[in-house]
Amino acid sequence: MSQYFQKVCVPANTVLSGYPVYEGNDMGCVVSKMEILFRLWSPPASDASVLLYHNDGDAGASPEVVPMHRGESGTWVALIKCATRQRCYTYQVTIDNLLSREVIDPYARAISTNGKWAMIVDPAAANPAGWEQEESPGFSSPTDAIIYEAHVRDLSMHPGSGIGHKGKFAGVAATGAFNRQGFSTGLDHIKELGVTHLHLLPLADFNGRDSSGSVQLAYNWGYNPVHYNIPEGSYCTHPTDGLSRIRELKQLVMTAHRNGLRIVVDVVYNHTADAAASAFHQLVPGYYFRHCSNGTFSNASGCGNETASERPMMRRFMIDSLLYWVNEFHVDGFRFDLMGIHDITTMKAIAHALNAVRPNLLLYGEGWTAAPSPLPHARRAIKQHVAQLEGIAVFCDELRDGIKGSVFETSARGFVAGNSGLAASVRFGIVGACAHPQVDTAALMYSTGNYATAPGQVVNYCECHDNHTLFDKLRLSNAGSCEAVIKKMQQLALTIVLTAQGIPFLHAGGEMLRTKQGIENSYHSGDAVNAIDWDLKSKHHDLCHYVASLTRMRKLHPVFRMTTAQQIKDHIEFDDSAPEGTIAYLLDGEPLGDPWKRTWVAFNGTGMQQSFVLPPGNWKWGLLPVYGAAPVQGLIKVEAHGAAILYLD
Repeated sequence: MSQYFQKVCVPANTVLSGYPVYEGNDMGCVVSKMEILFRLWSPPASDASVLLYHNDGDAGASPEVVPMHRGESGTWVALIKCATRQRCYTYQVTIDNLLSREVIDPYARAISTNGKWAMIVDPAAANPAGWEQEESPGFSSPTDAIIYEAHVRDLSMHPGSGIGHKGKFAGVAATGAFNRQGFSTGLDHIKELGVTHLHLLPLADFNGRDSSGSVQLAYNWGYNPVHYNIPEGSYCTHPTDGLSRIRELKQLVMTAHRNGLRIVVDVVYNHTADAAASAFHQLVPGYYFRHCSNGTFSNASGCGNETASERPMMRRFMIDSLLYWVNEFHVDGFRFDLMGIHDITTMKAIAHALNAVRPNLLLYGEGWTAAPSPLPHARRAIKQHVAQLEGIAVFCDELRDGIKGSVFETSARGFVAGNSGLAASVRFGIVGACAHPQVDTAALMYSTGNYATAPGQVVNYCECHDNHTLFDKLRLSNAGSCEAVIKKMQQLALTIVLTAQGIPFLHAGGEMLRTKQGIENSYHSGDAVNAIDWDLKSKHHDLCHYVASLTRMRKLHPVFRMTTAQQIKDHIEFDDSAPEGTIAYLLDGEPLGDPWKRTWVAFNGTGMQQSFVLPPGNWKWGLLPVYGAAPVQGLIKVEAHGAAILYLD
């Protein structure tokens, strides 16, 4: 029989919507002391089998075929003795007299090298010593978070990182590493910065890397997922051992927690690396993906397909997968790639399910799609609908491009480079996309009005793994400016992000002027471009210390971490008489219990020194590098591309 994945036609929506929904909690391979249960969901199948292989070396072996019998609600079930533990397996089904290809269980917890087969394992067998007792650092409000985004390989691959196990989970977990000039690197550096959450780009098994290490394939960010519940093998020191991936990632999480850092995992449920060949499509053709009217895969992800989160069993898979990452790996949050592809109902269900297990998880995502989708606009989990998402935040692209200029135009300048026309977009980010009478929404770049009803619904940033690094963007859009001036612009940009209301988000290396050699989209550019050059810390250690001082200040003062839109409206007042190309505002901290009763903040995006009239009072310098400097009254001068933070006690 020909393989079913080659069949073009897809069942009609009326057929798909009529499939039963399984409500049990035993999907996939469930290992107990006496037996192993396999359960897959394939309502249209007329036959299903588990194919068992003896070990990872059975390259040409014939499998033992174990027939499955019909279970409840469209599932198929097989029960075998526990003596087969540590063996490998696949599924195969027959639909419309066509035999599918062998596929990996979508719920698989471990796979053989390079994902040929799933492995029968008990993930608890991979627990490092002390795992059952380990706990995450304390955390309560989303606006208390300070996020640091990094890629597993980037943190350790540079020759000057001083980190062993380069490119591995173990490299991220390494402590006591220094660059060639004696400055700390890796996890110790991140800890020194004072951030609360380490956001790691996708950790789940993805396409495009050779896990065995025998072939060096292209660098990969991980946004081409294959197996959603299995850690990426190329990040593991022993990828042929199915438990090693699990153990080494758990060790990373435990080490981060012991160093005061929570872990956020970047997840990519919006598409798969190969839709037609995927287990989803092979087991239930047409169900897990959206389609165009001609039957082809729709493509809101820009990667060839998009998943159908609105269908109950896709929604169920996403929830089950996320709960697995929380319960098995103790992760502390998720960033949802292209979250706008998912429907609002699904994202609300996710937040509800996760909060029932861990109410202090940090959840946020990209509030947009990459291309048009068949999902109606009103149902999409986009930034304009963030108020409906109940505990999930969205990225504020308004502040991002207001600060540095449009990411769609390399030469476009932002506020920090003197573009006064983007001041409204920066103000919008300062108030956390919440309603404020002094923010001119008619002058915004992308938004027609405020969309957040609380600052915890917004992630403020000026750079991430996508597009140019901040340093490269500023350098390319300000041709002729020397590095010293670009550095001042970068410092101002980071100051705006770390003092704005909402959740601040930093891109790894921004505190040391990280460059990707001007390459805008470095997802396949290799370590030579992507690896963090830790020698830059020696050159720009002053900026690293400055960023650390900002995070300390933010943590100490609730005036920078307001929790409601009403507080922002009541306790932030912009100075509308401030010079053009600048922003100045007053924060009323006394009602919030801040030891700084009033705080005054000014940003000068222009290339010249600017003078500001201070409100009455004997103002003291609040920014920690100049803490304790002589008090200021009346008039203050702020340097070009500079900032000032003052307070009254």
